[in-house]
Amino acid sequence: MSDKPSVLFVCVHNAGRSQMAAAWLAHLAGDRVEVRSAGSNPGDAVNPAAVAAMAEVGIDISTETPKILTIDAVQESDVCITMGCGDTCPVFPGKRYLDWDLEDPAGQGVEAVRPIRDDIKTLVEGLIKEIAPEPAA
Repeated sequence: MSDKPSVLFVCVHNAGRSQMAAAWLAHLAGDRVEVRSAGSNPGDAVNPAAVAAMAEVGIDISTETPKILTIDAVQESDVCITMGCGDTCPVFPGKRYLDWDLEDPAGQGVEAVRPIRDDIKTLVEGLIKEIAPEPAA
């Protein structure tokens, strides 16, 4: 396991919220954090409205694909953040679990996804301050 903290974002389809959260964390924290995302029942593709909303802020998630949630992914992560997947995420002692209550962007247009994207950014910024703050200059 690496010295840097590892975060796993989980939602049902791994097509919207968890993909946007993973992209925000990778974008804002850079190589200070290891980032994973997965879904309990992955969709076929990332939600086009999520792709468009992230593109508006200069983050490209168009090549991402939904991934299945595995026990290994949970075991290898320090923090597991669920987003509406209920009890499908396995729980292991010593892991930190958070549940972010975010609206599901499935079936919504980019106008409806923008506020979800922005809420996720705010949550990710708070997470970074806790687990991987900028090194002192």
